[in-house]
Amino acid sequence: MTPPPTEPLTALLEHARADRVFSGAAWSAGTADGPVRRGHLGTLAWDGDPVAEDTGWDLASLTKPVAGLVVMTLVERGLLALTDTVAMHLPDYAGTDKADLTVWHLLTHTSGIPGGQRLYRDHPDRDGLLAAVRDLPLRGGPGTRVEYSSQGFIVLGLVAEAAAGRPLDTLVREYVAEPLGAADLTYNPPRERWRRTAATEECAWRGRLIQGTVHDENAEVLGGVSAHAGLFATLADVERLGLALVRGGRGEYGRLLAPRTLAVMTRPATDHLNLRRSLAWQGNDLLSTLPGDLMSRSAYGHAGFTGTSLWVDPELGLYVALLTNRVHPERDASTMPRLRPRFHNLAVTAVLDELGA
Repeated sequence: MTPPPTEPLTALLEHARADRVFSGAAWSAGTADGPVRRGHLGTLAWDGDPVAEDTGWDLASLTKPVAGLVVMTLVERGLLALTDTVAMHLPDYAGTDKADLTVWHLLTHTSGIPGGQRLYRDHPDRDGLLAAVRDLPLRGGPGTRVEYSSQGFIVLGLVAEAAAGRPLDTLVREYVAEPLGAADLTYNPPRERWRRTAATEECAWRGRLIQGTVHDENAEVLGGVSAHAGLFATLADVERLGLALVRGGRGEYGRLLAPRTLAVMTRPATDHLNLRRSLAWQGNDLLSTLPGDLMSRSAYGHAGFTGTSLWVDPELGLYVALLTNRVHPERDASTMPRLRPRFHNLAVTAVLDELGA
């Protein structure tokens, strides 16, 4: 008998693995009623164990919108306002060119703090790296241009900690992981989970294969906890986040954000500038190929350098999550940008077909 044809999403990812884009992948796409397509394939490393339901993934910059959810929770609770300045919460920034930057500037990547800074090379300890972030000259006037900045989110995490009086990892657990029921959404996974985590890069700076500890070098110097990178999660954890966002902020075990707060967080905030951003999310500005061709203009999402992403389309009522280790064993970025839009197109089609839309 002829075997049944492979489901298109699976076939696309199988071909990508055959082309050595990643050793492993996991994915989920669905609506407020639950997943419509989900699965996993491949191995944790090219010579590793198979990817499984409990595989942990380094979310990389997909950490940013999770930290953004923490910030918006603090706004809901009156501990922060989007117009608060950095110096209001971080006294050592008083008198610097960042003193008057607002929480809104940091969330929208319009602070002028330059991104892509490999500060770990010259500042191998936390205090030194944080001082280097503080002393980075602004690249432009605040609020005048979107420039993606992990360093800006490092500052945002410090502001959130100061406003709440608690560490960022505690805030993520209480404000995001617990309402979602996302038990493995965490910084610094315990050592016993390392062997069940997808491997990332064979890192020359650290002299070893990275598996179970953060891939981002600046985050490593910061102890693995930052607003710009550091979170790990399973597919089920990211799926729960996608479902909560499609459901208007309702997690499985509690409210993530009030619907109004979520609407403020996800509406376009920088359409008058060069790129569409909302608060901690990327928008569908038709300049990026990342979300594909079929999502509506109201879609928002984020990607991580390790090969992860989550996109939500409130108009179509769906989410799409993809987790891979495309930086294993080295960080060749040439193929993943071509894969992601095709994956999103197939995922949107599959969900809408299931709904008869």
